[in-house]
Amino acid sequence: MLSFNNTEIAFADKTNKDLNRSYWLFKIVSNSGLVNIGSLFTNVALKIHLPIKGIIKATIFKQFCGGETIEECEIKIKNLGNYKIGTILDYSVEGKESEKDFDTCATETIATINKSKNNNDIPFCVFKVTGVARFYLLEKIAANQNLTEVEQKEFEILKQRVNLICEAAFNAGTPVFIDAEESWIQNAIDELALNMMTLYNIQKPIVYNTLQMYRKDRLVYLKQSLELAKKENYFLGAKIVRGAYIDKEHARSKEKGYDSPIQDNKENTDNDYDSALLFCLENIKQVAFCAATHNEKSSMKLAQMMLKKNIPNNNTHVYFAQLLGMSDHISYNLAKAGYNVAKYVPYGPVSEVLPYLIRRAQENTFVKGQTGRELSLIIKEKERRKLIGEF
Repeated sequence: MLSFNNTEIAFADKTNKDLNRSYWLFKIVSNSGLVNIGSLFTNVALKIHLPIKGIIKATIFKQFCGGETIEECEIKIKNLGNYKIGTILDYSVEGKESEKDFDTCATETIATINKSKNNNDIPFCVFKVTGVARFYLLEKIAANQNLTEVEQKEFEILKQRVNLICEAAFNAGTPVFIDAEESWIQNAIDELALNMMTLYNIQKPIVYNTLQMYRKDRLVYLKQSLELAKKENYFLGAKIVRGAYIDKEHARSKEKGYDSPIQDNKENTDNDYDSALLFCLENIKQVAFCAATHNEKSSMKLAQMMLKKNIPNNNTHVYFAQLLGMSDHISYNLAKAGYNVAKYVPYGPVSEVLPYLIRRAQENTFVKGQTGRELSLIIKEKERRKLIGEF
């Protein structure tokens, strides 16, 4: 029977040294004051070229990232693959604004897709549209504002970049996730994703759009998306997440004076999340989806729904996903039970990936119970190993 309490399975690939490193990292992350001070110090230290890159790479970078390059991620890819867990290579360089940087991101994403060819250990690839286009351009497009001649050309280049990525995914036979972002640019992203599905999801699901269920409108949007897929005769690809921009969403809606698109409470988010999973299962022949969540209840509920509906654990239209370095008790126990599981494996130069790492640390601090759960599981496994003389 599936259980997320088996720490022997959860930490099967972790040495005692790995466990101790994780323990102290989550211990630090549990203190918001230390996280904020540490984030500030790290940013300043790198800017003035203090020699701390090695420390970062050996600690928080090692916990949450696969390496600085695709080649450096090879060890992590193989290690996860040994436990039947796939790798989703995620070029996690954020906050860029130049055309050169956008080209680099598109090229790097295509390189991850090429890496996935004939490699069962890399079941998906991923990119953010803000990695290949300016935020402000997407904001104007989403708001249906008139673009200048220069912006129109920029938009055409954006569409070319997205198409090149999705075409590469199609040719490699590797599905690609298009990540969700802030609500006020999401309409533009949705439109791009749907256009790519009409081109590349005819034979099998290749392009997946991401739906953030902390938004009030996303369950309805999921159902509308399926109706469109049925009408146009293509597979709907959907990555189902809860959402990651709640503070920004509330702040902007308050500043601009409109109703927040975010659910009124977490219970509503949880209900819509689980309803979305059930809806996808009920339409499994035409919907391929990934439940990207660290939530134990939703993960268990999906597994139970699959059993109830006689859907095999390894059905290719159903995947679970978690971030590298987090919720291993979910990932490894699901994989051991024969479910399709993948880990997001961020990579990139240490200094460039730092914003991602800081965000990970802050999210662990803010998400209720996340850090405490990670710590309690690590402690449990350390105690288990001590009892049998392995620690």
